[in-house]
Amino acid sequence: VQLQASGGGLVQPGGSLRLSCAASGFTLEDFSLGWFRQAPGKERELISCVTRSDDNTWYADSVQGRFTISRDTSKKMLYLQMNSLKPEDTAVYYCAADYPPIGCTPDGMDYWGRGTLVTVSS
Repeated sequence: VQLQASGGGLVQPGGSLRLSCAASGFTLEDFSLGWFRQAPGKERELISCVTRSDDNTWYADSVQGRFTISRDTSKKMLYLQMNSLKPEDTAVYYCAADYPPIGCTPDGMDYWGRGTLVTVSS
């Protein structure tokens, strides 16, 4: 099982980015898929999760209404569309997968990808 996140970069406040996570070695529908982030000096936090079906999504309050998680099972890709970015969104973002597909927790994910850095600054 491998996960590889990409798409980070420098963006101005109010801007948008789409993160991608390429998965291999497993079937996306069989796993919970989550996006996490870790800001300097802070613990890793869960920001979004999708479980058994595309209807079962969860978002942290801090990103609700601004971020959207999605997946393309045919391409084995997980995405995070981030809009209206704020400086406090600056962090390293990680994608992760967990079996069975019932939820996401920072300490419970089976597989992690390398992070991608998102910097929101003017």
